[in-house]
Amino acid sequence: MNKIIKREELNPTVTLLVVEAPMVARKAEPGQFIILRVDEEGERTPFTIADFDRKAGTITIIFQIVGSTTMKLNSLKEGDYIHDFVGPLGVATHTEGLKKVAVVGGGVGCAIAYPVAKKLHEQGAEVYSIVGFRNRDLVILENEFKAVSNHLEMMTDDGSYGKKGMVTNALQELIDAGHKFDEVIAIGPVVMMKFVSQLTKKYDIKTVVSMNPIMIDGTGMCGGCRLTVGGETKFACVDGPDFDGHLVDFDEAIERGKMYRDFERHQYEETCNLFKKEVQ
Repeated sequence: MNKIIKREELNPTVTLLVVEAPMVARKAEPGQFIILRVDEEGERTPFTIADFDRKAGTITIIFQIVGSTTMKLNSLKEGDYIHDFVGPLGVATHTEGLKKVAVVGGGVGCAIAYPVAKKLHEQGAEVYSIVGFRNRDLVILENEFKAVSNHLEMMTDDGSYGKKGMVTNALQELIDAGHKFDEVIAIGPVVMMKFVSQLTKKYDIKTVVSMNPIMIDGTGMCGGCRLTVGGETKFACVDGPDFDGHLVDFDEAIERGKMYRDFERHQYEETCNLFKKEVQ
């Protein structure tokens, strides 16, 4: 069991947890993930590592409340314990040798993009971060991105904070201004990563995307996280989660992501009703 050291609500639907996990922290790298179970009867759920502290022996995860597991996880307080916390899993994001990189994050995906930008900054790369949210109330990690970026563009769909528009608008402006990137790393909603990849393909800019489909065992045995990349079947949990954005079949990934939407909504509503009964 792993103790929650810190809990912070970043916005009304997104929560940060710092978890005591020295064995995981010892090996963790940006881009990798953990799988946890909130309690003995909980489902196995993956969460990308948002940060780690080897000295303190902690792992930070940031999650959006979208289903029953995240709702249960959000109900835990500092000092409470998570039943299972396994990792690090997956292949770490490749950052070595990169000199100038655009890191593009969307929504809660910014929690995954941040440690990548941080490591690139620590390695001396020139980091241009572009982060996008629907509106001002959903903005997270702004100060953290500022600390590790040579240039930061804040985008909101409605223009309530930063610049109005999509992350692709900001990336296009940087390209038009003559910036030459060794690589673009895009992390966020699948649709966002699709359009970033379509943009960069026109300019032949290498683009890496982080794919996080449904995962169950995290070892490649169940096949639940399969994707089509360059016409071949890949498993996000062991082959990724990072893949060449110009080769990913995003349309297939989007359709597969819809498969469990009704089930997840049903489970979420059941959990809400259960919590209401416990309060009463």
